[in-house]
Amino acid sequence: MTTTPQPTAKRVPAERTHHGDTVVDEYAWLATKDDPETIAYLEAENAHTEARTAHLAGLRAELFEETRRRTQETDLSVPTRKGGHWYYTRTVEGQQYGVHCRRAVRPDETTPPVSADGAPLDGEEVLLDGNQLAEGHDFFSLGAFDVSPDGRWLAYSTDFSGDERFTLRIKDLATGELRPDEVPDTFYGTAWSSDASTLFYVTVDDAWRPNRVWRHTVGTPSSEDVVVHQEDDERFWVGVELTRSERFVVVDIHSKITSEVRVIPAANPTGEPAIVAPRRQGVEYAVEHHGHRFLILHNDGAEDFALAYTSADAPGDWTPLIPHTPGTRLEAVDAFENHLVVSLRGNGLTGLRVLPVGSDDSWDIDFPEPIYSVGLDANPEYRTGTVRLRYTSLVTPDSVYDYDLSTRELTLLRQKPVRPGPDGRAYDPADYEQHRDWALADDGTRVPISLVCRRDTPRDGSAPAVIYGYGSYEASMDPWFSIARLSLLDRGVIFAVAHIRGGGELGRRWYDEGKLLAKKNTFTDFVACARHLVKAGWTASDRLVARGASAGGLLMGAVANLAPDAFAGIVAQVPFVDALTSILDPSLPLTVTEWEEWGNPLDDPEVYAYMKSYTPYENVTAADYPAILAVTSLNDTRVLYHEPAKWIARLRALAPQGDYLLKTEMGAGHGGPSGRYDAWREEAFVNAWTLDRLGRA
Repeated sequence: MTTTPQPTAKRVPAERTHHGDTVVDEYAWLATKDDPETIAYLEAENAHTEARTAHLAGLRAELFEETRRRTQETDLSVPTRKGGHWYYTRTVEGQQYGVHCRRAVRPDETTPPVSADGAPLDGEEVLLDGNQLAEGHDFFSLGAFDVSPDGRWLAYSTDFSGDERFTLRIKDLATGELRPDEVPDTFYGTAWSSDASTLFYVTVDDAWRPNRVWRHTVGTPSSEDVVVHQEDDERFWVGVELTRSERFVVVDIHSKITSEVRVIPAANPTGEPAIVAPRRQGVEYAVEHHGHRFLILHNDGAEDFALAYTSADAPGDWTPLIPHTPGTRLEAVDAFENHLVVSLRGNGLTGLRVLPVGSDDSWDIDFPEPIYSVGLDANPEYRTGTVRLRYTSLVTPDSVYDYDLSTRELTLLRQKPVRPGPDGRAYDPADYEQHRDWALADDGTRVPISLVCRRDTPRDGSAPAVIYGYGSYEASMDPWFSIARLSLLDRGVIFAVAHIRGGGELGRRWYDEGKLLAKKNTFTDFVACARHLVKAGWTASDRLVARGASAGGLLMGAVANLAPDAFAGIVAQVPFVDALTSILDPSLPLTVTEWEEWGNPLDDPEVYAYMKSYTPYENVTAADYPAILAVTSLNDTRVLYHEPAKWIARLRALAPQGDYLLKTEMGAGHGGPSGRYDAWREEAFVNAWTLDRLGRA
């Protein structure tokens, strides 16, 4: 048994005063990342966690092996056509990362080529092998992977620490050689000019906010690159992309509630960006090019968004195309030469609507299951009669379809294989069942819950369960299939997703009612869902583990304070548990851009008091907390590692009778370990701890 790590007593607590309120933070020293004592403390925590979970080593190995056994390790994605090539990614058994490839389209070849058991396609060209790039590094991630319109150049960027700062390079696909062009410290997002002479990219400011779009001329040093747009309003961030038509480079400028789009003709990359519509506070819009017009998806007088268009040559007034329909949230529009496809959601489910060009007709694509997720996949071709889409549910593995826009026929190209489990039985979705249930929130609001379990799972409260939640940024936790989750279901565990306010499952109002000064609805909704699972006989509170990550980790910390009796355990991954301290510091990454999500506690005393009343770190008491596992990453730039480190330290100090563990990935970022096998081991660690709390270890 190891000794629980203790923050050193010689440290001087930090003190802050805002709006007449003085707060003492006795663990603020843990924010000093380059202090050897901080690293030693985190490593001691890791050793303590490893010792406290040593009895689960065999179960972790078993769970990892079940995931590996069920996964087709050597595999090949469905190739996507762009120009004269099919593009795809392969994985190879024993290798952590994907191999990015293409193969020339053969005469009269109209359907994607396939290979047996994920073997390389005959005549393939390897564009980038992630395993070779990752050699000698504990972490590896691709930021950009962008082939030029003529197929000659590949722009790609790499991150070897997890801090999401990438080095951008250009590869000559004709010779396989790297060009001398190299740009350090770039962010996500690139766009090529029509003739591939110019590459646009994004960089960040000192607060790691993407604030500049640059123009790089291929073959010149990056020191000669030109700033195309610099965004000085700290609420906004920028992005860049090339339209599907390859006619325009789009510079997207966005805050949480306001947007502005500027366009550059791709054939004239040195041209001045033209504003499609000037920013207006509270008005969001996105632009898609389609022939002579720009399609505008917007919320101007349309809470759940409407679709309009304006001239591409001289953007001006917006002409309505799809009017606003309350309760039907329009999320995106994809333009093809003869059809538009609108991604939407209604009644808590995603959907796709097809609009033929030049016709008043439109229709929604139908799907058979009561709970599912559907969306467009990569569709790089503008002139096409089919679109690629992805479909999944809690029991249906990820499925790739081609949809014929004329005949309305869906063709299944591939469903992700699920190999036999440890008992040798093939996966059969009929062995499992999914449900949509509804909880009643404190204010009478009905909150949807998605559930999946084995068909033989009892409904008398004896079954253990995991409830997952997020509830921020209008992000929807739509049903998804998970091979690793099967190991829980087959051990009798019910898996539930609480679609709480703050997410986007039920439209923009659902989001608005879970942010700013209504944020507590997110937390009380989750507790209501947990209580409902018990009341409805799905599980019992001493058999229920809650799980969430990032802003969902804030949720975990908040409900631990709000209703510690509702859970047998809580898993908080990269948790945003010291939200008030972070949102008070505008020098931190993301803080200023987040004020429109949480409020500005620096200037507004009401926001300050409200955030202080729910932020987990500030509200730890001597309560009887459930067991808590906090997982974080040292190089995370979105939720800094010291938030969960401080939280666990304060929990131990104020409620020492509890069982609290902190696990820090010392060489990863917000998404955790980068390699697939490492990610499986991380999931096995969490699931083993969860099963232990549920009495199923």
